Amino acid sequence: MLQNAVQAPKIKVLIVDDSALIRSILKEIINSYPDMEAIGAASNPLQARDMIKSLNPDVLTLDVEMPEMDGLTFLEKLMRLRPLPVLMISSLTERGSEAALRALELGAVDFLAKPKLGISDGMREYADDIASKIRAACLSKSRLARQIAPSGAAQEMLPDLGNRIASTEKIIILGASTGGTEAIKEFLMRLPADAPGILIAQHMPEAFTKSFAARLDSLCKINVVEAQGNERVLPGHAYIAPGHSHLMLKRSGANYMTELSQAAPVNHHRPSVEVLFRSAAKHAGQNVIGVMLTGMGKDGANAMLEMRQAGAYNFAQNEETCVVFGMPREAIAVGAVDEIVPIQDMAQRVLLRLAQGGARNIRV
Repeated sequence: MLQNAVQAPKIKVLIVDDSALIRSILKEIINSYPDMEAIGAASNPLQARDMIKSLNPDVLTLDVEMPEMDGLTFLEKLMRLRPLPVLMISSLTERGSEAALRALELGAVDFLAKPKLGISDGMREYADDIASKIRAACLSKSRLARQIAPSGAAQEMLPDLGNRIASTEKIIILGASTGGTEAIKEFLMRLPADAPGILIAQHMPEAFTKSFAARLDSLCKINVVEAQGNERVLPGHAYIAPGHSHLMLKRSGANYMTELSQAAPVNHHRPSVEVLFRSAAKHAGQNVIGVMLTGMGKDGANAMLEMRQAGAYNFAQNEETCVVFGMPREAIAVGAVDEIVPIQDMAQRVLLRLAQGGARNIRV
């Protein structure tokens, strides 16, 4: 009997924000979904500390800029003493985007962007996105529980491939969502300066992608930029899809080029991994190495299969090192993946594959 079925417990969410308006709107949004509940709201981290102990939330939403103790300081202390899934709230400003990226490094699962104007209507407009991020955060594992070596620790493990991978023909195509900022950093920091050109679609608002690219550029041997469109894809360069557009690969004579499009979202996303992967299947075929990293949902899975059918060789991040295993799981389920690899080993496996000739030599 349906009435005797045991319902899954609601996701318990604690809101931490110094704005009474934001607390009220978030509480209204969260309580409008049957699978989650706002169990409390704190105006500052000191108040939140006691509420975490008494209410035992599943997910915490945390503002970045607050009195008495800023969100980043509180997050760092929380992850050290009592790690739990945290969703950061950040303003759509350059300062806000830098803080949000730092929060992800400290262990936050994802972030919400406060609209610049019309906060009340703006927040409600993205209610489904907020709910989706809360669900993803609840599904995630604490970053501190994942056994990933520091990014510089395994550089000596990478094979000395000389110039065997330096080629304008080979292209690495990468997709990610929830948890992807840190996974992408982990992957890119291990690549040599002459790695093949890389195109990346990461689900991220447009105010954040430029800062994300700049942060990666300062840490990596390769050059990392926000894609502008109509750029030649060069070895030693990674091109991040801007948050306002789909990123695609196209061919112009002997060269691969980037292309941007503001067409409608695909799988509810722009940029979409599906769009990027499909363009790679069409224009690069056997010259592609595909990489699917952590993320919620199934964006890119079907197009990754198209890449494989066109001759690409594809990797997926394994469940143990994913923040959310959704996107890799879906790609594996449709038969799009050749190897399943921990994120700390991904760069090494990709480089070894490139040294062996790159993509697959037969169509399947």
